[in-house]
Amino acid sequence: MKEELATCTSCVNENCFIKKHIHLEQMKSYIDRKRSFTCKKAQQFIIEGAPIQGLYFIHKGKVKTVKTGINGREQIVRLTKDGDTVGFRGFGTSKRYLIGAYALEDTTLCNFSNEDMLEILHNVPEFTFDLMLFYAEELNKSENNIRKIAQMNVRERVIDTLLYIHRKFGQINGVIELDLSRKEIADFAGTNDEQVIRVISSLKKELLIKTVGKKIGLVNPDKLRSEIKEHK
Repeated sequence: MKEELATCTSCVNENCFIKKHIHLEQMKSYIDRKRSFTCKKAQQFIIEGAPIQGLYFIHKGKVKTVKTGINGREQIVRLTKDGDTVGFRGFGTSKRYLIGAYALEDTTLCNFSNEDMLEILHNVPEFTFDLMLFYAEELNKSENNIRKIAQMNVRERVIDTLLYIHRKFGQINGVIELDLSRKEIADFAGTNDEQVIRVISSLKKELLIKTVGKKIGLVNPDKLRSEIKEHK
């Protein structure tokens, strides 16, 4: 990992927790103590089970968050981009990370230590309140996703994953702006590579999606949404 200077004052990520609160006088000293660095594509910066080293905020880039499942297989539990928070699962209640995290492309991260984060939570009530709402929203999303996935067949789970990635990262020149392997799509959809390949092949034949190399583009998002609307 390479040390990098990412300044909060020039940051354009309005959804970042730190950026939202830099106008507060109490935040100034904590912002001065943060560290920032760049991870290369595929580099792991959080190891599941390792001691917690505070929270990470994505300055620029994309990250996948994973958790070890049955037979040691990694399940992707979250995909994140500029301004998102990483490493919050277990923070404040556990001494070790409950997830792992990898850069999906060269990614610049800001990190606030455990000590600084706990001080912020004690001393900056506006930040603490917003973080509480964030946790509540994430818990609600997680519970809804568990219910939804349990009721979906493989095709529906792959479609739901593609729609989520499309919604989260958008499309440029007709393809989703995220490089995910078929295995990573399977890890997110809770299936295996072979089933993902079959579903993608079928969706291409139906002219609902297209592929350019590894990248996928949604040709008819409305039709795809209609297939899974009963699960929403």
